[in-house]
Amino acid sequence: MNRNNNLDFNKVIPVETMSGEDGEETELLKSHMEEAESYLSRQRWCEEIKESYFGLGIGGVVAIFLFRIVPNDPQIDNYIWVIVGDVPPLYLTTEECPNPACALDGYIGAMEKWADAAIQQRSKDGLPPVEAPFTRENGQALKKRLKFLDREVLSQYKDDLV
Repeated sequence: MNRNNNLDFNKVIPVETMSGEDGEETELLKSHMEEAESYLSRQRWCEEIKESYFGLGIGGVVAIFLFRIVPNDPQIDNYIWVIVGDVPPLYLTTEECPNPACALDGYIGAMEKWADAAIQQRSKDGLPPVEAPFTRENGQALKKRLKFLDREVLSQYKDDLV
């Protein structure tokens, strides 16, 4: 399914041209890319990854990638965001996320719901699929990371939020 007319390709670059502020950060970003590809490849609806783009990131903290995939389900978009780093990985559709900043904002919002439910030990129904135990401790640790991402990373991209 192609509902990606709203994607802003001016905000992403091919992963082949991705680089950090120095060699160490570039290696960390490449490691994040491998994690994102591995995560996406484990999704039962992802038949193949065709193209990979880097949106934004800080090595060792967070990285946002856009993938063009071949889905094995016609209901799945052919472009998918994947957010990885020192946080649980998660995929997001591009429907309401036309650029990397919006994807990070959507990630923070979705994961805050998961963290709050974990802290309060409420039901996981309707929450994002997180590859971490649903414990109060994990919820609290995730909340701290999300606050950091919002304050230190997303705040640098407020003009890109729609």
